[in-house]
Order: sequence, then structure tokens, then C-alpha cells
Amino acid sequence: MKYRRFGKLDWKVSALGFGAMRFPTIGTDRTIDEVEAIRMMRYAIDNGVNYLDTGYHYCDGRSEIIVGEALKDGYREKVRLATKMPIRDAASPKDLDKIFNDQLAKLQTDHIDFYLFHGLRKESWSDVKELNAIDWAEKKMADGRIGHLGFSFHDTFEVLKEILDDYDGWTFFQMQYNYIDTESSPRTPGEKGLKYAAEKGLGVVVMKPVQGGNLAVKPPKEVEALLKSSKIDRSPVDLALQWVWNQPEVSLALSGMSTMNQVIDNIRSADHSGPGILTRAKLKSISSIRKAFLSHGFIGCTGCRYCQPCPQGVTIPEILAFYNDYYKNQDDSPKRQETRKQYEEIVNSGAGADKCIRCGRCEDACPQNLPIRSLLSRANTSLRQT
Repeated sequence: MKYRRFGKLDWKVSALGFGAMRFPTIGTDRTIDEVEAIRMMRYAIDNGVNYLDTGYHYCDGRSEIIVGEALKDGYREKVRLATKMPIRDAASPKDLDKIFNDQLAKLQTDHIDFYLFHGLRKESWSDVKELNAIDWAEKKMADGRIGHLGFSFHDTFEVLKEILDDYDGWTFFQMQYNYIDTESSPRTPGEKGLKYAAEKGLGVVVMKPVQGGNLAVKPPKEVEALLKSSKIDRSPVDLALQWVWNQPEVSLALSGMSTMNQVIDNIRSADHSGPGILTRAKLKSISSIRKAFLSHGFIGCTGCRYCQPCPQGVTIPEILAFYNDYYKNQDDSPKRQETRKQYEEIVNSGAGADKCIRCGRCEDACPQNLPIRSLLSRANTSLRQT
């Protein structure tokens, strides 16, 4: 395992962090395979991963419990543990205490090494200030129950700069970053945000380095042609990870792994990572690949499922995945026809985009700030064309 500087701390973090959000499941009801999840986390730790990230609402509230079980038998002492405060769930400082104490109990620990305010945007930053949540967190740091304070983030560079400049006590922050999401947008501060935080001495934790799995799937023909012509001899996942690790400002890349093979492959990639290992020619090729993705219907849905359940039963992540696949294929391709057929099955089951009543709950919950109502409408029109 390779290790990297974590901001100003006198401690080095593994290049790969384990994101405890996409555990393996069993059956159609998405029941978590807890035995396998624990085995995967312990394998990662045994092979050098020393940063484990979870969250209060991950896996319908089960993630912290499973992580707590995985960190028994001496594993807690081998990692730095990160979890998150869902600020929008708290109406008062008493709620902060209630949630935090619940997290300690579920994780079976007496302290959190890296504690984050979850999913800050402009609006939730106002909630942090109204709750005096930083004062609350500083008291927890003073009594040893929180090691370092940070936040995960889903907004523009301008909002990030405001948050970073408002408080000097941040140790680290977590952002979405990959070779698709390089520009400031409502879901990420982009490269500009990465560099600004690093200049302030923060550790930068990158989430969704493979765009929630979108960069792991078989690419459209245009992208495949670019990969072949550029002679990039890496798998799509390894290429995406190495692009992130290539940048010295990045402290670590989190991966939400759902199979043991993914854990093994990602550890192997981390073993060969480092700042500046990609040549100028390869970086130029990746830039061309990015443009190709963006010109062929790439949708920034990462499948996090925060939009679920929909009150009308619309299976939003699945529909957006079909819509994305639809635009990655030629007009007359068999794949497009198969995608339409699969979507029609969703419609017939009563879970299609035609059931959307545009209530907007999904958009309020979406950490990517996607215009889901508009995307669903467009998906329904495109996928049901004859």
C-alpha cells in the first residue's frame, strides 16, 4: 500500500480508503451480506488500508453497525475511523448529542478520528451556524471524542471558499472528484476547489473517483476507440483511480466497494499509484475521453439512492441508468432497443417515469443537484419512442 500526506497532520493515510456505503447485498430486497462486508473490510485493513469512512444514514442506517462489528478483534486500533453528522436531521444542539451518541454506540467506540458535517451546501452551512454546531464539535474535540473536524461537500467553488474562509479549524474536507467532474458545478468545486483547500493545508478526501461506477462500465464506441488509439493499457477503474492519485493535492481516494474482487483490484491499483505517474500524453488522452463521455449523454447520477424511496414508486436510479445507456449507443443499435424494452418493463410494473408527479423530493435529496424531474421526463420520452 502507498501512503500519502494528509494535510498538515503528522500522519500518512493509505492512498485507498474504504467507503462503507455500497456493501454487497443478497436477494432482490437488497439485504446486506454482513458476513461478506466484514470480510471485505478486514481484508482491506490487513492489506494496508488505514482509513474507513461511513455515515449515519448509509445503508438505511446499517452501515455504522456493520462497521462497528468489523472493527472488533483489534481492528479498531488499525484504522482511522470517519463518520458524518447529518446536519439537516438536527433541530437543536440536543439533537446533535443524540445522533452522535447513537453513532458511538453503533460503531462500538468511544471516539471518532475524523468527523464530518455531512453533505454541506450553502443552505446547510447556514444550518451549521444556526445550531452553533462548530462550538458543539470543538467541545467534543476538547474531551477527546472527536479527533479532527471536517465536512463532505456538494456545491460550487464559491460556496466552498466561503466555508473554508469562515472557519480556520478545519483539518480536512471530502469532495467528489474524477476526470469527468473537473469543473466547478452545483455538485463539486472541481479542480479549483481541490487546489484551494490543499493550499490552506487541508487533507483532501476524494469521493466518487470512478463517478459512482459510471467510469467502470464498458464505454461507448467513441471512448473505446480513444482508449485503443492512446494505447492506455489500464482497466477503466484503474485509469480513473490513477488520474485522481496523479494529483499531489489529493490525500486519498475513497471507494465504495461491493465485492471482494473490487477490494483486491483497488488495493492492487493503490500499490502502483503516486503523484505525477501519468505522462503528459496520457493526460491529454484522458481529456479527450472526458469530452467524448460528455458528448454522448453522460449523466452524473452515481446511484447513491438518496432519492429513494420515491412516494410514487418511481425507480429513479434505474431509469437514469437506462437513459445514460441509451445515449451511449447508436440510434439503430440492438443495445438501444434492449434498453427500451427493459424500460418498458419498468413502466408496466408501475415504477416508470410516467408516474412522476414532480413533487421535487428527489431533487432535495440528490447530493449531485441533478434536475431529476426534467431528466425523468426526457427519459420517458426518449425511451418510449417507437
